[in-house]
Amino acid sequence: MSERSTKRGFASRPGDAESWIKASDAPPRRVDNGAAFTARLTIDITPALRGRIKVAAFQRGVTVADMLRELLAREFPIDTGEPS
Repeated sequence: MSERSTKRGFASRPGDAESWIKASDAPPRRVDNGAAFTARLTIDITPALRGRIKVAAFQRGVTVADMLRELLAREFPIDTGEPS
């Protein structure tokens, strides 16, 4: 019973110093200022459409969330206040 579990928990620290240092070298996921504040958007789609979206994201090598964020940003650009 005195042995330590080798299973790592959710918030556990790496076992050795090298892992601890290497873990901090990970680049930030996003660099744009708007990514710090996000809101969840839920939509209802068919299972077939969901499948097509997931396949497209996989083929592009991106996550579904990142792909859809890019699509929505392209479709709905920031309004500069100038008339078209």
